[in-house]
Amino acid sequence: MLSYKDVGLKKEEYDLILKYLGREPNDLELSMFGVMWSEHCSYKNSKALLKLFNTKGDMVLQGPGENAGVIDIGDGYAIAMKIESHNHPSAIEPYQGAATGVGGILRDIFVMGARPIANLNSIRFGDLKEDKNKFLLRGVVKGIGDYGNSVGIPTVGGETVFHRCYNGNPLVNAMSVGLLKKEDFKKGIAKGVGNPVMLVGHTTGRDGIGGASFASCNLTKESQEKRSSIQVGDPFMEKLLLEACLELIKEGFVIGIQDLGAAGLTSASCEMAFRGGCGIKIDITKVITREKGMNPIEIMISESQERVLVVIQKGNEDKVFEILKKWNLNASIIGEVTDDGFISVYDGQNLVAQVPAYLLADGAPVNLRDYKRPMYMDKLMGFDLSNIKSHDLKEDVYKLVKSYNIASKEWVYSQYDYQVRNSTVIKPGGDAALIYIKEVNKAVALTVDCNSRYCYLNPYEGGKIALLEAARNIASTGARPVAVTDCLNFANPENEEVYYQFRNCILGITEASRILNVPIISGNVSFYNESEDGAIYPTPVIGMIGILDDVNKATTIDFKEEEDLIILVGETRDEIGASEYLAVCHGIEAGRVPEAQIEIEKNTIEGILKCIDNRLLKSCHDISDGGFIIALLEASFKNVMGAKIDIKTYLKPDRFLFSESQGRFILSCKKGDEDKIIEIFKSLGVMAQVIGFTQKGKIEVTINSQKVLDLDVNEVKKEWEGGLKCFVE
Repeated sequence: MLSYKDVGLKKEEYDLILKYLGREPNDLELSMFGVMWSEHCSYKNSKALLKLFNTKGDMVLQGPGENAGVIDIGDGYAIAMKIESHNHPSAIEPYQGAATGVGGILRDIFVMGARPIANLNSIRFGDLKEDKNKFLLRGVVKGIGDYGNSVGIPTVGGETVFHRCYNGNPLVNAMSVGLLKKEDFKKGIAKGVGNPVMLVGHTTGRDGIGGASFASCNLTKESQEKRSSIQVGDPFMEKLLLEACLELIKEGFVIGIQDLGAAGLTSASCEMAFRGGCGIKIDITKVITREKGMNPIEIMISESQERVLVVIQKGNEDKVFEILKKWNLNASIIGEVTDDGFISVYDGQNLVAQVPAYLLADGAPVNLRDYKRPMYMDKLMGFDLSNIKSHDLKEDVYKLVKSYNIASKEWVYSQYDYQVRNSTVIKPGGDAALIYIKEVNKAVALTVDCNSRYCYLNPYEGGKIALLEAARNIASTGARPVAVTDCLNFANPENEEVYYQFRNCILGITEASRILNVPIISGNVSFYNESEDGAIYPTPVIGMIGILDDVNKATTIDFKEEEDLIILVGETRDEIGASEYLAVCHGIEAGRVPEAQIEIEKNTIEGILKCIDNRLLKSCHDISDGGFIIALLEASFKNVMGAKIDIKTYLKPDRFLFSESQGRFILSCKKGDEDKIIEIFKSLGVMAQVIGFTQKGKIEVTINSQKVLDLDVNEVKKEWEGGLKCFVE
């Protein structure tokens, strides 16, 4: 007999199960509760606060609660989008953990009736001076690349971040975006008494058993023994499954369809039944297994990959099997929809489990936990930065450009096929990716963003900035931000200080989302991201999509020609607190996080979009990590097109160059357009000024009539390109 502890439940949760059932659950039922009431599946420590999110909007067809969120992009088409974590599996088996993370997010997209058109990722690792972290980085990048490349979906954007807080617990967040006709939109729902329930795709094995529970606890040395909790991916099977599902949906045979992810068949069946207000009867002897002697528990909670559960219209069985045979897929009718509200599991003629679907899918207790402000915050935010100064500005610039987080990530994204499907307009390396959609003659901009240091020092401001930074990146391409999917990565929520971080990040994200009118339509929460090395910084990753109506107006970050004028948009303040400069050049992670002025940023984004719409800009780049000088260099690298800058400011040179004040952009334009651009921003209450012009090969910066920097673009570029390679090759 299993105990509640064996399946990861608490005593009070087990007592609730006894109360609801009116009896003791058997081992299979208890195992089903264990996975479904785990943090990973039930969201019991986050559900209450997630209700604060702004989830509605004119374009929203489907908000949180389904496999993916969906927005209407016009002309009868829609976009599905979702981001999810695969952190714990990737910490143990980086290649398979990352690969199956990509596979899982792809299924979330195509079960909605959408064809995936682009993947992104946010991956985070510890210090690369440790061999363990190099191993994790190499494995994760190869896993992401191999799976996405094999299925034929371009990986077009993302972020790769390094910090010691991820030493024992890397983060692997996978995002996917798909295109669908609105008429093909499907949900994970079971309806119609007597309709067949089919399990389609890969065979069911013992891989992934207990994965949901494994992802709902801290990582320890004992985690190494849980390799059976790591799923094994087969991207070629995924491709066949993708095509078959889309064909079944197009032919009109599908009532509802659900990915088998965490908790496997248990999760898919109870969630579909709960959403449809019905029950499902399953006979496990009908499940096609790849291993002999699998018992009911193993079959019901296996997390074998590349599987979906499909409810089809009764009478179409033969046509459905014909399509699945064409795609060479395993498929079997394993049960039917009932009207009793129960998940009833049979082993042949024997009833081996019977539990109300709602109790599994939505019955876990919802916790609104106590919280307290972390003790470190006041000390670190009040850190005196007045004596911090640069002794050699040029040396500090070089330190920054070759540091982990600023250096070129080409080593990473060159392993991804970002041009397959031939629709990638803006490739990795810019502010955001841009994908052309010929069906509607529009483009979508895509990005993922989060500065976890900001969120650690000030979770509320950090949450706001994560969303605002994503919006600036989208706007830099000319696209209007329209929707968000988020992946909220935090440590143990039972810790009151961690729950404070979580709560305040959500409040900050919500405020920015409401003011910018960019709804949050899907997402994921990943708790218990801590190991024996400590807890991760709060990392609420924001995935965002924007719409560009005319792809010919797409704008990139790079300077194009000599003697174009350079315009600085936004106000630079003395804000080096929490900056990359402070961390890299002084070894300090403290100070006040830059202030996010949402209303001003909203107007700034409107100004950027108006300038691009009127074809006034030749380049546009937002200023973020590393400050003004890093953004200026990034705009210079592609065409080795530098700049001659002359600034008047009350700030000392290092403060101006490295400040990470929010809401700023570097623009370039042809001579004669500068007055129109400045007038647009002035009318919106946003500062904008001409600060110089482009020139070939050199960057010269004069501040308050004193030349403070004279850089050779090629030399700096060489350092930037080699900064990451030297640690991983």
